[in-house]
Amino acid sequence: MPILDPFSLEFFSKSGEQTRRLGTRLGSALALGDVICLAGDLGSGKTTFTQGIAKGWGSLDIVTSPTFVIVNQYKKPEGTILHHMDAYRLENAEDAFSLDIEYMFQSGALVIEWPDRIKAALPEEYLWIDLTWVDEFQRRMVFSPVGDRYRSLLTAFRQKAFGG
Repeated sequence: MPILDPFSLEFFSKSGEQTRRLGTRLGSALALGDVICLAGDLGSGKTTFTQGIAKGWGSLDIVTSPTFVIVNQYKKPEGTILHHMDAYRLENAEDAFSLDIEYMFQSGALVIEWPDRIKAALPEEYLWIDLTWVDEFQRRMVFSPVGDRYRSLLTAFRQKAFGG
């Protein structure tokens, strides 16, 4: 797993199951208020990764793409929410604000697919993950933290996922 800069991480997932397992490790490290941005074309593994995040978060809910409903919510047994937003159908940041994205930042953790469409609505700090379809089984994932919290989160994730 080559490192692009001191804070970024590149990984090639060899299967959907491996992508979900990585998501599970990230989800188990998330805290209230965390924002994960998943950028990538259709079929790059965003929803598969989110399935793992929700499991690691502690939710038993079924994870599906929120393309048509825009936002899904997955709850831990005690009620804490993982919000899952698909910004593909949003025009701009104003649309995200009208969906009360600020409430989502405050009330749980938030995973955003297609975050580039609402970049002006993002908080100052977040974890940006670019997912790229390589072939039928392989996905390239580049994790880029923005801010101290997400550098720490990526360090914790690296420990959980790869040891050392």
